[in-house]
Amino acid sequence: MSTTSTSSPLAAPRDPYKRQKSTRSNYELYSWIFMRASGVVLIVLIFAHLFVNLMVGEGVHAIDFGFVAGKWASPFWQIWDLLMLWLAMLHGTNGVRTIINDYAQRDGTRLVLKLALYLAFVVVTVLGTLVIFTFDPCPPNALDYQLPSFCTA
Repeated sequence: MSTTSTSSPLAAPRDPYKRQKSTRSNYELYSWIFMRASGVVLIVLIFAHLFVNLMVGEGVHAIDFGFVAGKWASPFWQIWDLLMLWLAMLHGTNGVRTIINDYAQRDGTRLVLKLALYLAFVVVTVLGTLVIFTFDPCPPNALDYQLPSFCTA
């Protein structure tokens, strides 16, 4: 009498290994690599951002509307903050996507959570990008009392 069944999904222990055809891509591998690389780049971006904003000059007491306006007048700082925004959003979205995949058991729940995540990603990234590139501290048709003190009327 044999104890192994031919309909069993497990192969016999002495059978040679046969690679199963897989339709999976290397998306999860590239996602894992991206998380490590973006984390390193984010550490550099964030600590340099904190150093410039908090340690150089008058420190935290100098941060106000004028400080941000002056900083974003430079294309260097616009690109720096844009890169920080995009990488942080991609990094965070990828991390939350992984958590959703790990803990959402039902397909419908997983779909709704991912749709909400991707919608939030798009909204925050688009709005943040627009703010960085369209920020004008001295709008041309504003009244004098609405302008900050550093704007010339």
